[in-house]
Amino acid sequence: MTLNGWLQILLYCGIVLVLVKPLGGYMTRVFNGERTFFSPVLVPIERGLYAIAGTSEREEQHWTSYAFSMLLFNFLGVLVLYALMRLQAGLPYNPAGMTSVPPDLSFNTAVSFVTNTNWQNYSGEGTMSYLTQMAGLTVQNFVSASTGIAIAVGLIRAFARASGKAIGNFWVDMIRSTLYVLLPLCIVLTLVYVYLGVPQTLGPYVEATTLEGAKQTIAVGPVASQLAIKMLGTNGGGFFNANSAHPFENPDAISNLVQMLSIFAIGAALTNVFGRMVGNQRQGWAILATMGILFFVGVGITYWAEAAGNSLMHAFGLNGGNMEGKEVRFGIALSSLFAVITTAASCGAVNAMHGSFTALGGLVPLINMQLGEIIVGGVGAGFYGILLFVIIAIFVAGLMVGRTPEYLGKKIEAKEMKMAVLAILCLPLAMLVFTAIATVLPSAVASVGTAGPHGFSEILYAYTSAAANNGSAFGGLTGNTPWYNITLGIGMLMGRFLVIIPALAIAGSLVAKKTVPASAGTFPTDGPLFVGLLSGTILIVGGLTFFPALALGPVVEHLMMITGQAF
Repeated sequence: MTLNGWLQILLYCGIVLVLVKPLGGYMTRVFNGERTFFSPVLVPIERGLYAIAGTSEREEQHWTSYAFSMLLFNFLGVLVLYALMRLQAGLPYNPAGMTSVPPDLSFNTAVSFVTNTNWQNYSGEGTMSYLTQMAGLTVQNFVSASTGIAIAVGLIRAFARASGKAIGNFWVDMIRSTLYVLLPLCIVLTLVYVYLGVPQTLGPYVEATTLEGAKQTIAVGPVASQLAIKMLGTNGGGFFNANSAHPFENPDAISNLVQMLSIFAIGAALTNVFGRMVGNQRQGWAILATMGILFFVGVGITYWAEAAGNSLMHAFGLNGGNMEGKEVRFGIALSSLFAVITTAASCGAVNAMHGSFTALGGLVPLINMQLGEIIVGGVGAGFYGILLFVIIAIFVAGLMVGRTPEYLGKKIEAKEMKMAVLAILCLPLAMLVFTAIATVLPSAVASVGTAGPHGFSEILYAYTSAAANNGSAFGGLTGNTPWYNITLGIGMLMGRFLVIIPALAIAGSLVAKKTVPASAGTFPTDGPLFVGLLSGTILIVGGLTFFPALALGPVVEHLMMITGQAF
Protein backbone atom coordinates (compact mmCIF):
# COMPACT_ATOMS: atom_id res chain seq x y z
CA MET A 1 0.00 0.00 0.00
CA THR A 2 1.19 3.52 -0.74
CA LEU A 3 0.41 7.02 0.50
CA ASN A 4 -0.59 8.00 -3.02
CA GLY A 5 -3.08 5.14 -3.15
CA TRP A 6 -4.71 6.16 0.12
CA LEU A 7 -4.85 9.81 -0.95
CA GLN A 8 -6.76 8.78 -4.08
CA ILE A 9 -9.19 6.75 -1.98
CA LEU A 10 -9.72 9.60 0.51
CA LEU A 11 -10.19 12.11 -2.32
CA TYR A 12 -12.93 9.95 -3.78
CA CYS A 13 -14.70 9.64 -0.42
CA GLY A 14 -14.47 13.39 0.14
CA ILE A 15 -16.04 14.22 -3.23
CA VAL A 16 -18.91 11.78 -2.57
CA LEU A 17 -19.64 13.50 0.76
CA VAL A 18 -19.63 16.92 -0.91
CA LEU A 19 -22.23 15.73 -3.43
CA VAL A 20 -24.65 14.29 -0.85
CA LYS A 21 -26.40 17.46 0.37
CA PRO A 22 -26.91 19.35 -2.90
CA LEU A 23 -28.09 16.27 -4.79
CA GLY A 24 -30.21 15.15 -1.83
CA GLY A 25 -31.83 18.57 -1.58
CA TYR A 26 -32.62 18.62 -5.29
CA MET A 27 -34.11 15.11 -5.24
CA THR A 28 -36.25 15.99 -2.22
CA ARG A 29 -37.78 18.91 -4.12
CA VAL A 30 -38.40 16.64 -7.10
CA PHE A 31 -40.28 13.97 -5.11
CA ASN A 32 -42.20 16.54 -3.10
CA GLY A 33 -43.46 18.01 -6.37
CA GLU A 34 -41.77 21.35 -5.78
CA ARG A 35 -40.48 23.66 -8.52
CA THR A 36 -36.94 23.00 -9.78
CA PHE A 37 -34.61 24.51 -12.36
CA PHE A 38 -35.95 22.11 -15.01
CA SER A 39 -39.65 22.60 -14.24
CA PRO A 40 -40.47 25.08 -17.07
CA VAL A 41 -39.26 22.57 -19.66
CA LEU A 42 -40.13 19.26 -18.05
CA VAL A 43 -43.52 19.89 -16.37
CA PRO A 44 -45.47 19.80 -19.70
CA ILE A 45 -43.67 16.56 -20.66
CA GLU A 46 -44.32 15.13 -17.20
CA ARG A 47 -48.06 15.85 -17.39
CA GLY A 48 -48.24 14.40 -20.88
CA LEU A 49 -46.71 11.16 -19.63
CA TYR A 50 -49.23 11.06 -16.77
CA ALA A 51 -52.03 11.37 -19.30
CA ILE A 52 -50.63 8.44 -21.29
CA ALA A 53 -50.38 6.38 -18.09
CA GLY A 54 -53.93 7.34 -17.10
CA THR A 55 -52.96 8.97 -13.82
CA SER A 56 -52.02 12.35 -12.32
CA GLU A 57 -49.68 13.70 -9.68
CA ARG A 58 -52.66 14.16 -7.33
CA GLU A 59 -53.66 10.49 -7.49
CA GLU A 60 -51.99 8.32 -4.85
CA GLN A 61 -51.93 4.56 -4.42
CA HIS A 62 -52.28 2.03 -1.62
CA TRP A 63 -49.18 -0.13 -1.34
CA THR A 64 -50.88 -3.01 -3.14
CA SER A 65 -51.74 -0.82 -6.14
CA TYR A 66 -48.23 0.63 -6.06
CA ALA A 67 -46.78 -2.89 -6.12
CA PHE A 68 -49.12 -4.07 -8.88
CA SER A 69 -48.18 -1.10 -11.09
CA MET A 70 -44.49 -1.82 -10.53
CA LEU A 71 -44.84 -5.54 -11.31
CA LEU A 72 -46.93 -4.92 -14.43
CA PHE A 73 -44.46 -2.38 -15.81
CA ASN A 74 -41.47 -4.64 -15.20
CA PHE A 75 -43.24 -7.69 -16.66
CA LEU A 76 -43.94 -5.78 -19.86
CA GLY A 77 -40.31 -4.65 -19.88
CA VAL A 78 -39.11 -8.27 -19.84
CA LEU A 79 -41.43 -9.17 -22.74
CA VAL A 80 -40.38 -6.20 -24.91
CA LEU A 81 -36.66 -6.72 -24.33
CA TYR A 82 -36.95 -10.46 -24.95
CA ALA A 83 -38.74 -9.79 -28.23
CA LEU A 84 -36.10 -7.26 -29.33
CA MET A 85 -33.31 -9.79 -28.89
CA ARG A 86 -35.17 -12.67 -30.51
CA LEU A 87 -36.05 -10.53 -33.55
CA GLN A 88 -32.94 -8.35 -33.84
CA ALA A 89 -31.63 -10.09 -37.00
CA GLY A 90 -34.52 -8.62 -38.97
CA LEU A 91 -34.67 -5.21 -37.25
CA PRO A 92 -32.90 -1.98 -38.31
CA TYR A 93 -29.74 -0.42 -36.85
CA ASN A 94 -27.81 -3.65 -37.11
CA PRO A 95 -24.78 -2.69 -39.24
CA ALA A 96 -22.68 -5.63 -38.01
CA GLY A 97 -25.41 -8.12 -39.02
CA MET A 98 -25.92 -9.59 -35.55
CA THR A 99 -28.03 -12.76 -35.48
CA SER A 100 -30.98 -13.26 -33.16
CA VAL A 101 -30.09 -14.08 -29.55
CA PRO A 102 -30.87 -17.68 -28.40
CA PRO A 103 -33.99 -18.13 -26.20
CA ASP A 104 -32.24 -18.98 -22.91
CA LEU A 105 -29.75 -16.12 -23.28
CA SER A 106 -32.56 -13.74 -24.26
CA PHE A 107 -34.45 -14.70 -21.10
CA ASN A 108 -31.37 -14.24 -18.93
CA THR A 109 -30.50 -10.87 -20.45
CA ALA A 110 -34.08 -9.52 -20.41
CA VAL A 111 -34.49 -10.41 -16.74
CA SER A 112 -30.98 -9.13 -16.01
CA PHE A 113 -31.56 -5.63 -17.35
CA VAL A 114 -35.12 -5.28 -16.03
CA THR A 115 -33.94 -6.19 -12.51
CA ASN A 116 -31.05 -3.68 -12.66
CA THR A 117 -28.57 -6.59 -12.57
CA ASN A 118 -27.01 -6.42 -16.04
CA TRP A 119 -25.41 -9.84 -15.78
CA GLN A 120 -23.88 -10.45 -19.21
CA ASN A 121 -23.40 -14.00 -20.46
CA TYR A 122 -22.39 -12.60 -23.84
CA SER A 123 -19.94 -10.26 -25.53
CA GLY A 124 -21.77 -6.96 -26.01
CA GLU A 125 -19.99 -5.87 -29.18
CA GLY A 126 -20.39 -9.34 -30.71
CA THR A 127 -24.00 -10.14 -29.78
CA MET A 128 -26.23 -7.06 -29.57
CA SER A 129 -27.25 -4.74 -32.42
CA TYR A 130 -27.31 -0.97 -32.01
CA LEU A 131 -31.11 -1.08 -31.76
CA THR A 132 -31.04 -3.69 -28.98
CA GLN A 133 -28.34 -1.72 -27.14
CA MET A 134 -30.26 1.58 -27.36
CA ALA A 135 -33.98 0.75 -27.40
CA GLY A 136 -33.62 -2.30 -25.18
CA LEU A 137 -30.67 -2.30 -22.83
CA THR A 138 -30.19 1.46 -22.39
CA VAL A 139 -33.92 2.07 -21.88
CA GLN A 140 -34.03 -0.62 -19.20
CA ASN A 141 -30.98 0.94 -17.58
CA PHE A 142 -33.12 4.04 -17.04
CA VAL A 143 -36.41 2.48 -15.97
CA SER A 144 -34.90 -0.24 -13.75
CA ALA A 145 -32.98 2.46 -11.91
CA SER A 146 -36.04 4.71 -11.62
CA THR A 147 -38.04 1.74 -10.31
CA GLY A 148 -35.55 1.28 -7.48
CA ILE A 149 -35.63 4.99 -6.63
CA ALA A 150 -39.44 4.96 -6.65
CA ILE A 151 -39.61 2.06 -4.17
CA ALA A 152 -37.16 3.83 -1.85
CA VAL A 153 -39.17 7.06 -1.96
CA GLY A 154 -42.40 5.17 -1.25
CA LEU A 155 -40.84 3.60 1.85
CA ILE A 156 -39.47 6.97 2.98
CA ARG A 157 -42.97 8.45 2.80
CA ALA A 158 -44.23 5.69 5.07
CA PHE A 159 -41.91 6.94 7.82
CA ALA A 160 -42.43 10.62 7.04
CA ARG A 161 -46.25 10.71 7.07
CA ALA A 162 -48.10 10.86 10.37
CA SER A 163 -50.87 8.52 9.21
CA GLY A 164 -52.68 7.60 6.02
CA LYS A 165 -53.26 4.86 3.50
CA ALA A 166 -51.22 5.86 0.44
CA ILE A 167 -47.45 5.80 -0.11
CA GLY A 168 -47.43 7.81 -3.33
CA ASN A 169 -47.91 6.94 -6.99
CA PHE A 170 -45.54 4.55 -8.71
CA TRP A 171 -45.99 6.14 -12.14
CA VAL A 172 -45.36 9.62 -10.77
CA ASP A 173 -42.29 8.58 -8.79
CA MET A 174 -40.80 6.64 -11.69
CA ILE A 175 -41.43 9.40 -14.24
CA ARG A 176 -39.95 12.06 -11.95
CA SER A 177 -36.91 9.88 -11.25
CA THR A 178 -36.28 9.54 -14.97
CA LEU A 179 -37.15 13.05 -16.14
CA TYR A 180 -35.68 15.18 -13.38
CA VAL A 181 -32.83 13.07 -12.01
CA LEU A 182 -31.49 10.45 -14.41
CA LEU A 183 -31.93 12.13 -17.81
CA PRO A 184 -30.38 15.53 -17.00
CA LEU A 185 -27.40 13.97 -15.24
CA CYS A 186 -26.90 11.43 -18.04
CA ILE A 187 -26.93 14.13 -20.72
CA VAL A 188 -24.15 15.94 -18.89
CA LEU A 189 -22.21 12.72 -18.27
CA THR A 190 -22.56 11.61 -21.89
CA LEU A 191 -21.05 14.89 -23.10
CA VAL A 192 -18.23 14.53 -20.56
CA TYR A 193 -17.46 10.99 -21.73
CA VAL A 194 -17.49 12.03 -25.39
CA TYR A 195 -15.06 14.84 -24.54
CA LEU A 196 -12.81 12.32 -22.79
CA GLY A 197 -12.76 10.08 -25.88
CA VAL A 198 -15.62 7.60 -25.45
CA PRO A 199 -17.28 6.77 -28.84
CA GLN A 200 -20.87 7.86 -29.55
CA THR A 201 -21.85 6.91 -33.10
CA LEU A 202 -24.36 4.96 -35.16
CA GLY A 203 -21.75 4.30 -37.83
CA PRO A 204 -20.53 0.78 -38.69
CA TYR A 205 -17.63 -0.94 -37.00
CA VAL A 206 -14.22 0.32 -38.16
CA GLU A 207 -11.80 -1.89 -40.04
CA ALA A 208 -8.10 -1.22 -39.41
CA THR A 209 -4.88 -2.64 -40.81
CA THR A 210 -2.33 -3.71 -38.22
CA LEU A 211 1.43 -3.21 -38.51
CA GLU A 212 1.71 -6.83 -39.65
CA GLY A 213 -0.78 -6.16 -42.46
CA ALA A 214 -3.68 -8.11 -40.91
CA LYS A 215 -7.24 -6.77 -40.84
CA GLN A 216 -8.82 -5.97 -37.49
CA THR A 217 -12.42 -4.96 -36.83
CA ILE A 218 -12.74 -2.30 -34.12
CA ALA A 219 -16.14 -2.18 -32.47
CA VAL A 220 -17.67 1.26 -31.91
CA GLY A 221 -21.24 2.47 -31.40
CA PRO A 222 -23.44 4.53 -29.04
CA VAL A 223 -21.12 3.82 -26.11
CA ALA A 224 -21.08 7.10 -24.15
CA SER A 225 -24.85 7.30 -23.66
CA GLN A 226 -25.04 3.73 -22.35
CA LEU A 227 -21.97 4.28 -20.19
CA ALA A 228 -23.56 7.31 -18.50
CA ILE A 229 -26.69 5.49 -17.33
CA LYS A 230 -24.97 2.17 -16.63
CA MET A 231 -22.91 3.94 -13.94
CA LEU A 232 -25.40 6.51 -12.65
CA GLY A 233 -28.17 3.92 -12.47
CA THR A 234 -25.83 1.28 -10.95
CA ASN A 235 -26.67 -1.03 -13.83
CA GLY A 236 -23.14 -2.01 -14.85
CA GLY A 237 -23.74 -3.67 -18.22
CA GLY A 238 -20.95 -2.67 -20.57
CA PHE A 239 -21.19 -1.98 -24.29
CA PHE A 240 -17.96 -3.96 -24.60
CA ASN A 241 -17.19 -7.34 -23.07
CA ALA A 242 -14.22 -5.93 -21.13
CA ASN A 243 -16.57 -3.35 -19.56
CA SER A 244 -14.77 -0.43 -17.87
CA ALA A 245 -11.39 -2.07 -18.44
CA HIS A 246 -11.88 -1.33 -22.16
CA PRO A 247 -10.12 1.90 -23.23
CA PHE A 248 -13.19 2.99 -25.24
CA GLU A 249 -15.38 2.75 -22.12
CA ASN A 250 -12.81 4.07 -19.67
CA PRO A 251 -10.08 6.05 -21.46
CA ASP A 252 -8.12 7.49 -18.53
CA ALA A 253 -7.94 8.27 -14.80
CA ILE A 254 -10.42 11.16 -15.12
CA SER A 255 -13.10 9.00 -16.73
CA ASN A 256 -12.40 6.36 -14.08
CA LEU A 257 -13.03 8.89 -11.30
CA VAL A 258 -16.21 10.18 -12.95
CA GLN A 259 -17.51 6.62 -13.26
CA MET A 260 -16.80 5.79 -9.62
CA LEU A 261 -18.50 9.00 -8.47
CA SER A 262 -21.52 8.26 -10.67
CA ILE A 263 -21.97 4.84 -9.05
CA PHE A 264 -22.31 6.24 -5.52
CA ALA A 265 -23.89 9.65 -6.21
CA ILE A 266 -27.63 8.90 -6.13
CA GLY A 267 -27.48 6.07 -3.58
CA ALA A 268 -25.57 8.22 -1.09
CA ALA A 269 -27.84 11.23 -1.73
CA LEU A 270 -30.96 9.18 -0.96
CA THR A 271 -29.88 9.04 2.69
CA ASN A 272 -30.09 12.84 2.70
CA VAL A 273 -33.49 12.68 0.99
CA PHE A 274 -34.62 10.42 3.83
CA GLY A 275 -33.35 12.82 6.49
CA ARG A 276 -35.02 15.81 4.85
CA MET A 277 -38.38 14.09 4.32
CA VAL A 278 -38.60 12.79 7.90
CA GLY A 279 -37.61 16.22 9.21
CA ASN A 280 -34.24 15.28 10.74
CA GLN A 281 -31.19 15.16 8.49
CA ARG A 282 -29.15 13.55 11.27
CA GLN A 283 -31.17 10.35 10.67
CA GLY A 284 -29.89 10.24 7.09
CA TRP A 285 -26.32 10.97 8.13
CA ALA A 286 -26.45 8.09 10.65
CA ILE A 287 -27.44 5.64 7.92
CA LEU A 288 -24.78 7.04 5.58
CA ALA A 289 -22.19 6.71 8.37
CA THR A 290 -23.05 3.02 8.71
CA MET A 291 -22.65 2.54 4.98
CA GLY A 292 -19.38 4.49 5.07
CA ILE A 293 -17.85 2.39 7.85
CA LEU A 294 -18.61 -0.89 6.10
CA PHE A 295 -17.36 0.52 2.80
CA PHE A 296 -14.10 1.86 4.20
CA VAL A 297 -13.31 -1.40 6.00
CA GLY A 298 -13.91 -3.29 2.78
CA VAL A 299 -11.64 -0.97 0.79
CA GLY A 300 -8.89 -1.31 3.40
CA ILE A 301 -8.98 -5.12 3.36
CA THR A 302 -9.07 -5.36 -0.43
CA TYR A 303 -6.30 -2.83 -0.95
CA TRP A 304 -4.13 -4.55 1.67
CA ALA A 305 -4.71 -8.00 0.17
CA GLU A 306 -3.96 -6.88 -3.40
CA ALA A 307 -0.93 -4.81 -2.37
CA ALA A 308 0.46 -7.79 -0.43
CA GLY A 309 -0.01 -10.01 -3.46
CA ASN A 310 0.38 -13.76 -3.68
CA SER A 311 2.77 -15.17 -1.07
CA LEU A 312 3.77 -17.95 -3.48
CA MET A 313 5.34 -15.31 -5.73
CA HIS A 314 7.45 -13.80 -2.94
CA ALA A 315 9.85 -16.71 -3.14
CA PHE A 316 10.80 -15.48 -6.61
CA GLY A 317 11.36 -11.93 -5.38
CA LEU A 318 8.07 -10.65 -6.88
CA ASN A 319 6.79 -8.40 -4.12
CA GLY A 320 5.07 -5.65 -6.14
CA GLY A 321 1.54 -6.70 -5.31
CA ASN A 322 -1.03 -8.54 -7.40
CA MET A 323 -1.33 -6.92 -10.83
CA GLU A 324 -2.89 -10.01 -12.41
CA GLY A 325 -6.08 -9.02 -14.24
CA LYS A 326 -5.61 -5.30 -13.58
CA GLU A 327 -5.15 -2.33 -15.89
CA VAL A 328 -1.70 -0.76 -15.64
CA ARG A 329 -3.47 2.59 -16.19
CA PHE A 330 -5.24 2.28 -12.83
CA GLY A 331 -2.98 0.10 -10.73
CA ILE A 332 -3.74 -1.74 -7.51
CA ALA A 333 -5.27 1.11 -5.48
CA LEU A 334 -7.85 2.27 -8.03
CA SER A 335 -8.63 -1.30 -9.11
CA SER A 336 -9.29 -2.28 -5.48
CA LEU A 337 -11.37 0.85 -4.91
CA PHE A 338 -13.42 0.27 -8.05
CA ALA A 339 -14.06 -3.39 -7.12
CA VAL A 340 -15.40 -2.46 -3.68
CA ILE A 341 -17.48 0.43 -5.04
CA THR A 342 -19.12 -1.61 -7.79
CA THR A 343 -20.05 -4.51 -5.48
CA ALA A 344 -21.07 -2.27 -2.59
CA ALA A 345 -23.36 -0.30 -4.88
CA SER A 346 -24.77 -3.26 -6.81
CA CYS A 347 -23.40 -1.84 -10.04
CA GLY A 348 -21.36 -4.71 -11.47
CA ALA A 349 -19.20 -2.65 -13.81
CA VAL A 350 -15.53 -3.62 -13.51
CA ASN A 351 -12.17 -2.09 -14.42
CA ALA A 352 -10.29 -5.21 -13.27
CA MET A 353 -11.07 -8.92 -13.29
CA HIS A 354 -12.35 -9.92 -9.85
CA GLY A 355 -11.53 -13.56 -10.48
CA SER A 356 -7.83 -12.60 -10.63
CA PHE A 357 -7.87 -10.95 -7.20
CA THR A 358 -6.25 -12.70 -4.28
CA ALA A 359 -8.49 -14.90 -2.18
CA LEU A 360 -9.06 -12.22 0.47
CA GLY A 361 -9.28 -9.47 -2.16
CA GLY A 362 -12.09 -11.39 -3.85
CA LEU A 363 -13.72 -12.14 -0.50
CA VAL A 364 -14.75 -8.51 0.09
CA PRO A 365 -16.77 -8.10 -3.15
CA LEU A 366 -18.55 -11.36 -2.27
CA ILE A 367 -19.44 -10.13 1.22
CA ASN A 368 -20.56 -6.75 -0.09
CA MET A 369 -23.16 -8.47 -2.26
CA GLN A 370 -24.16 -11.08 0.31
CA LEU A 371 -25.01 -8.42 2.87
CA GLY A 372 -27.90 -7.46 0.61
CA GLU A 373 -26.55 -4.52 -1.44
CA ILE A 374 -26.95 -2.17 1.51
CA ILE A 375 -23.58 -0.36 1.40
CA VAL A 376 -25.00 2.46 -0.73
CA GLY A 377 -26.41 -0.31 -2.91
CA GLY A 378 -28.24 -0.08 -6.20
CA VAL A 379 -30.02 3.24 -6.72
CA GLY A 380 -32.98 3.05 -4.37
CA ALA A 381 -32.46 -0.65 -3.73
CA GLY A 382 -29.56 0.03 -1.39
CA PHE A 383 -31.63 2.39 0.70
CA TYR A 384 -34.72 0.24 1.09
CA GLY A 385 -32.34 -2.68 1.68
CA ILE A 386 -30.62 -1.03 4.62
CA LEU A 387 -33.97 0.10 6.07
CA LEU A 388 -34.85 -3.59 6.44
CA PHE A 389 -31.77 -3.99 8.63
CA VAL A 390 -32.72 -0.80 10.50
CA ILE A 391 -36.04 -2.41 11.41
CA ILE A 392 -34.27 -5.53 12.71
CA ALA A 393 -31.71 -3.46 14.65
CA ILE A 394 -34.48 -1.38 16.25
CA PHE A 395 -36.39 -4.52 17.18
CA VAL A 396 -33.26 -5.95 18.85
CA ALA A 397 -32.72 -2.67 20.73
CA GLY A 398 -36.32 -2.74 21.93
CA LEU A 399 -35.93 -6.27 23.26
CA MET A 400 -32.77 -5.32 25.13
CA VAL A 401 -34.38 -2.39 26.98
CA GLY A 402 -37.84 -3.94 27.36
CA ARG A 403 -39.72 -1.35 25.26
CA THR A 404 -41.90 -1.59 22.19
CA PRO A 405 -39.49 -0.94 19.32
CA GLU A 406 -40.12 2.27 17.42
CA TYR A 407 -38.31 4.15 14.68
CA LEU A 408 -39.03 7.81 13.92
CA GLY A 409 -42.19 7.54 15.99
CA LYS A 410 -43.51 4.47 14.17
CA LYS A 411 -43.93 1.32 16.25
CA ILE A 412 -42.14 -1.72 14.82
CA GLU A 413 -44.40 -4.70 15.41
CA ALA A 414 -44.76 -8.31 14.33
CA LYS A 415 -45.89 -7.61 10.76
CA GLU A 416 -42.93 -5.35 9.99
CA MET A 417 -40.50 -7.86 11.47
CA LYS A 418 -41.94 -10.77 9.49
CA MET A 419 -41.74 -8.84 6.24
CA ALA A 420 -38.18 -7.65 6.96
CA VAL A 421 -36.98 -11.17 7.76
CA LEU A 422 -38.73 -12.57 4.68
CA ALA A 423 -37.01 -10.01 2.44
CA ILE A 424 -33.58 -10.65 3.95
CA LEU A 425 -33.89 -14.46 3.82
CA CYS A 426 -34.80 -14.57 0.13
CA LEU A 427 -31.22 -13.60 -0.79
CA PRO A 428 -29.41 -16.55 0.86
CA LEU A 429 -32.17 -18.80 -0.47
CA ALA A 430 -31.33 -17.83 -4.05
CA MET A 431 -27.57 -17.60 -3.51
CA LEU A 432 -26.88 -20.74 -1.50
CA VAL A 433 -29.48 -23.23 -2.76
CA PHE A 434 -28.57 -22.72 -6.42
CA THR A 435 -24.87 -22.82 -5.55
CA ALA A 436 -25.31 -26.12 -3.72
CA ILE A 437 -27.14 -27.68 -6.68
CA ALA A 438 -24.61 -26.36 -9.22
CA THR A 439 -21.65 -27.83 -7.32
CA VAL A 440 -23.01 -31.38 -7.69
CA LEU A 441 -24.61 -31.08 -11.14
CA PRO A 442 -22.09 -32.38 -13.73
CA SER A 443 -23.22 -30.04 -16.51
CA ALA A 444 -22.91 -27.03 -14.17
CA VAL A 445 -19.50 -28.09 -12.83
CA ALA A 446 -18.27 -28.46 -16.41
CA SER A 447 -18.58 -24.68 -16.83
CA VAL A 448 -16.12 -24.00 -14.01
CA GLY A 449 -12.73 -22.84 -15.24
CA THR A 450 -10.62 -23.46 -12.12
CA ALA A 451 -10.21 -26.45 -9.82
CA GLY A 452 -10.43 -26.42 -6.04
CA PRO A 453 -11.88 -23.73 -3.78
CA HIS A 454 -11.52 -21.00 -6.40
CA GLY A 455 -13.79 -22.97 -8.70
CA PHE A 456 -16.35 -23.15 -5.90
CA SER A 457 -15.98 -19.39 -5.46
CA GLU A 458 -16.76 -18.89 -9.17
CA ILE A 459 -20.12 -20.62 -8.74
CA LEU A 460 -20.88 -18.90 -5.43
CA TYR A 461 -19.95 -15.51 -6.89
CA ALA A 462 -22.24 -16.04 -9.89
CA TYR A 463 -25.36 -16.78 -7.84
CA THR A 464 -24.46 -14.14 -5.27
CA SER A 465 -24.06 -11.55 -8.00
CA ALA A 466 -27.36 -12.55 -9.61
CA ALA A 467 -29.47 -12.50 -6.45
CA ALA A 468 -27.84 -9.27 -5.26
CA ASN A 469 -28.67 -7.74 -8.67
CA ASN A 470 -25.02 -6.84 -9.13
CA GLY A 471 -23.91 -8.42 -12.40
CA SER A 472 -20.14 -8.70 -11.91
CA ALA A 473 -18.50 -12.12 -12.13
CA PHE A 474 -15.45 -14.24 -11.49
CA GLY A 475 -14.41 -14.58 -15.11
CA GLY A 476 -13.50 -18.28 -15.08
CA LEU A 477 -17.12 -19.45 -15.17
CA THR A 478 -18.71 -20.14 -18.57
CA GLY A 479 -22.20 -18.93 -17.78
CA ASN A 480 -23.76 -18.98 -21.26
CA THR A 481 -25.40 -22.40 -20.90
CA PRO A 482 -29.11 -23.22 -20.49
CA TRP A 483 -28.60 -24.16 -16.82
CA TYR A 484 -26.87 -20.96 -15.80
CA ASN A 485 -28.94 -18.68 -18.03
CA ILE A 486 -32.19 -19.95 -16.54
CA THR A 487 -31.19 -20.39 -12.89
CA LEU A 488 -29.30 -17.09 -12.75
CA GLY A 489 -32.37 -15.41 -14.25
CA ILE A 490 -34.58 -16.94 -11.54
CA GLY A 491 -32.09 -15.78 -8.91
CA MET A 492 -32.23 -12.22 -10.27
CA LEU A 493 -36.04 -12.20 -10.10
CA MET A 494 -35.96 -13.50 -6.52
CA GLY A 495 -33.33 -10.99 -5.43
CA ARG A 496 -35.26 -8.08 -6.90
CA PHE A 497 -38.96 -8.66 -6.37
CA LEU A 498 -38.94 -10.86 -3.26
CA VAL A 499 -37.26 -7.91 -1.54
CA ILE A 500 -39.39 -5.16 -3.09
CA ILE A 501 -42.79 -6.70 -2.24
CA PRO A 502 -42.09 -7.14 1.51
CA ALA A 503 -40.53 -3.65 1.59
CA LEU A 504 -43.71 -2.17 0.10
CA ALA A 505 -45.83 -4.21 2.54
CA ILE A 506 -43.83 -2.65 5.38
CA ALA A 507 -44.42 0.78 3.86
CA GLY A 508 -48.16 0.12 3.69
CA SER A 509 -48.22 -0.96 7.32
CA LEU A 510 -46.14 1.94 8.64
CA VAL A 511 -47.90 4.70 6.72
CA ALA A 512 -51.18 3.77 8.44
CA LYS A 513 -49.66 4.16 11.91
CA LYS A 514 -49.82 7.37 13.87
CA THR A 515 -46.53 8.94 14.85
CA VAL A 516 -45.74 8.55 18.55
CA PRO A 517 -43.92 11.50 20.14
CA ALA A 518 -40.40 10.79 21.37
CA SER A 519 -39.97 10.29 25.10
CA ALA A 520 -37.12 9.91 27.56
CA GLY A 521 -37.08 6.18 26.89
CA THR A 522 -36.93 6.46 23.10
CA PHE A 523 -33.81 4.88 21.63
CA PRO A 524 -31.86 7.59 19.75
CA THR A 525 -31.30 6.65 16.12
CA ASP A 526 -29.17 9.55 14.97
CA GLY A 527 -25.97 8.99 16.93
CA PRO A 528 -22.88 6.75 17.19
CA LEU A 529 -24.63 4.14 19.36
CA PHE A 530 -27.22 3.47 16.66
CA VAL A 531 -24.54 3.42 13.95
CA GLY A 532 -22.65 0.77 15.92
CA LEU A 533 -25.80 -1.28 16.55
CA LEU A 534 -26.83 -1.17 12.90
CA SER A 535 -23.33 -2.06 11.67
CA GLY A 536 -23.12 -4.97 14.10
CA THR A 537 -26.57 -6.26 13.10
CA ILE A 538 -25.62 -6.25 9.42
CA LEU A 539 -22.32 -8.03 10.01
CA ILE A 540 -23.74 -10.62 12.41
CA VAL A 541 -26.67 -11.52 10.16
CA GLY A 542 -24.40 -11.70 7.11
CA GLY A 543 -21.67 -13.56 8.96
CA LEU A 544 -23.94 -16.21 10.40
CA THR A 545 -25.64 -16.77 7.07
CA PHE A 546 -22.73 -16.89 4.66
CA PHE A 547 -19.60 -17.76 6.65
CA PRO A 548 -19.84 -21.55 6.03
CA ALA A 549 -20.00 -20.96 2.26
CA LEU A 550 -17.19 -18.42 2.35
CA ALA A 551 -15.08 -20.84 4.39
CA LEU A 552 -15.33 -23.38 1.55
CA GLY A 553 -14.24 -20.81 -1.03
CA PRO A 554 -12.02 -17.77 -0.49
CA VAL A 555 -11.10 -18.53 3.14
CA VAL A 556 -9.74 -22.03 2.47
CA GLU A 557 -8.12 -20.79 -0.76
CA HIS A 558 -6.18 -18.21 1.25
CA LEU A 559 -5.12 -20.77 3.85
CA MET A 560 -3.94 -23.17 1.16
CA MET A 561 -1.99 -20.38 -0.54
CA ILE A 562 -0.14 -19.79 2.73
CA THR A 563 0.84 -23.47 2.81
CA GLY A 564 2.18 -23.24 -0.75
CA GLN A 565 -0.67 -24.81 -2.71
CA ALA A 566 -2.19 -23.11 -5.75
CA PHE A 567 -4.76 -24.05 -8.40
